[in-house]
Amino acid sequence: MSASSLPPPSAPGERPDSVLSYPKFLWSMWRLAFTGSFAYYAGMTALTAVALVGLNAWAHQLADGMVRTHMTDHVSWGLYIANFTFTVGLAAGAVMMVIPAYLYDDEEMHDVVIVGELLAVAAIVVCVGFIAVDMGRPDRMWHVIPGIGRLNWPVSMLSWDVVVLNGYLLLNLHICGYLVYMKYLRRRPNKRFYLPFVFLSIGWAISIHSVTAFLYAGLGGRPFWNSALLAPRFIVSAFITGPAFVILLLHVIRRFAPAFRVADGPIELLARVLRITILVNLFMFGSEAFTELYSGGAHHVSARYLFLGLHGKHALVPWIWTGVALNLTSAILVHLPQSRTNRTVLMAACVAAFGGVWIEKGMGLIIPGFVPSTLHEVVEYTPSLTEWKISAGIFAAGLMVLVVLLKMALPVFTGRISVARSSMTSLPPAAPSSASLLPPSSRGDVS
Repeated sequence: MSASSLPPPSAPGERPDSVLSYPKFLWSMWRLAFTGSFAYYAGMTALTAVALVGLNAWAHQLADGMVRTHMTDHVSWGLYIANFTFTVGLAAGAVMMVIPAYLYDDEEMHDVVIVGELLAVAAIVVCVGFIAVDMGRPDRMWHVIPGIGRLNWPVSMLSWDVVVLNGYLLLNLHICGYLVYMKYLRRRPNKRFYLPFVFLSIGWAISIHSVTAFLYAGLGGRPFWNSALLAPRFIVSAFITGPAFVILLLHVIRRFAPAFRVADGPIELLARVLRITILVNLFMFGSEAFTELYSGGAHHVSARYLFLGLHGKHALVPWIWTGVALNLTSAILVHLPQSRTNRTVLMAACVAAFGGVWIEKGMGLIIPGFVPSTLHEVVEYTPSLTEWKISAGIFAAGLMVLVVLLKMALPVFTGRISVARSSMTSLPPAAPSSASLLPPSSRGDVS
């Protein structure tokens, strides 16, 4: 069903119908989440198995303490915080679908922008998961809840991180929930109820990764992070991982949900963004490396340990050079003419970029900040098996959240599920159609 056939925004007298239809909407979403093809059940079973392995490992960590990890007093942040930093960037990078859709009035991007917004929700859930497992006593989190505890805002940078992450999650939950529900009711969304939040989410997406960067850069005892370029690098790398993951996701949606129309325009636009940001990221990375390695000095020992090793200790050297190789490979592949016509080349570039940035912002950024320690000791860190299991479980849980959200939203956007057609068993397969929220005639006054 095309959005151009939707009636005008609801009048005040129609609001009781919207309220009464909400339980039916929730029931339809519940059924969508638990019904699907054999491939859907197989995939969710596999993800559930991995998530349960991670949950079991976390249970052992809670019982035995952080001794299950390889973190120490010298290196107190490890794989969990590395993954947290990366997934914050993934959540922020999803805004690269929102900007062209709402600020530049890209009609084809409007059709698929819901995918990026749902990705942001799932990524923030993963972020919260990594913070929870990094706590020795997550049950004491109530100490930072305002009213019954003390958040210590705005003095603490950690409190800013709590505010911006939870705020970004609530913004995207409201936007996605409202748009999906209006689509379910077959009504045109009222711009007053979602458009201000969309524009707010654009700035908020930049803030979540900037605050994360300031959290590191503000630690005076860790000179490896004391760089004014850290926040810009975080934003640029977010605009690599976000588009790269969305490109892969849109190809998967084309394969498994053909009724949801994915045009070539959004994929090509995201690929153009990737071509620019990956070069900018390499330039910034090279500038940092040159400054650290060429000038020398005691404060640059961490960089020498990262790239070359120090006093026979070189656990991170293979990591960082693998990340550099992946980033260079991605930059080459994404600029090949074949990337515009060959889907395999573009997807390979996205996978390489995703892996390269994960290493660069994770093991290549967090760990060397602690080596050498404040006591000038070189204490190396490599993640334990427990940490790998828990991390895999959290990523699997995040993918489950993303798949379920898409499983609920896409049938509504294709018109297969609505308030008038809530019986899924009696519906024929939907033909490919536009998932646009706004009719073409109203696109001009969105931005």
